[in-house]
Amino acid sequence: MKTIQTLALAVVFSLPLAANAAENGNMGHEMPGMGQAGMTSHHGAMSSGEIKEIDKAAGKITIKHGPLENLGMPGMTMVFRAKDPAMLDRVKVGDKIKFEAERLNSALMAGKIEVLK
Repeated sequence: MKTIQTLALAVVFSLPLAANAAENGNMGHEMPGMGQAGMTSHHGAMSSGEIKEIDKAAGKITIKHGPLENLGMPGMTMVFRAKDPAMLDRVKVGDKIKFEAERLNSALMAGKIEVLK
C-alpha cells in the first residue's frame, strides 16, 4: 500500500513539470543545435572524411570522418543517408572529401560533398 501511495505522490508532483515542458515544446529531449523541425543547423560546416562504401540502391554512404563539430560528435566511421542520392554517382570509394553532416530527426544525412584533389 505504501508503494502505491509513493507512486501516486510522484505522479502528482511530476505533472506540473511535464506540463511546463510540453508548453515549452521540448519534453526534456532538446538536443544542442536542433531546430523546430528536428533538423540540426549546420551553417555550412564542412567536415573531412574518406568514403569507405557506397550503397546507391539504399541511398547511403559510409564515411570515415573527423570530428563533426556541428553535431558534437567525435571522429569515427558512420553510415549517412545521401541528402541528394544523385551525388553518389559523383564519388567513389577511397575519395577524400569535405562534406556537410546534418541530423534530420534521428537520421544522419550527408549534404554537400566536395571531393578533394
